[in-house]
Amino acid sequence: MALHTELPIYEHGCKLLELALDVQTQMRRDFKRTLGDRIHALCVDMLEDMAMANATREHERLEQIEMLLKHSRTLTALLRVGHAHKMKLISNALWADSIDLLDTIGAMAGGWKNQTKDVIARLSTAPAV
Repeated sequence: MALHTELPIYEHGCKLLELALDVQTQMRRDFKRTLGDRIHALCVDMLEDMAMANATREHERLEQIEMLLKHSRTLTALLRVGHAHKMKLISNALWADSIDLLDTIGAMAGGWKNQTKDVIARLSTAPAV
């Protein structure tokens, strides 16, 4: 098992957190403590999910990866709200970069989830010794 800090998905998560700080800095003052804090907290939660998924096995790992994917979907929705044409709290460049990172993290987490499901299936069908 690799350290969670050495995982490619974790590196992308750290980049996303840096971007979230830029997003929060760019927001109007009245949204920094509401939407900005929530976006930042979700990025931290995602990093925690990655670390916990790496530290667990089988069903527990699957639960952590599913939580990671849930946080990713929630973060995407909040960023979409912040980028909406009427609000325009997030620049086009930050929006595009964040969505690229979230897509990459989602693809990696989806692959990790499928791999974990395969391991669980193999263990459940393996003959007892």
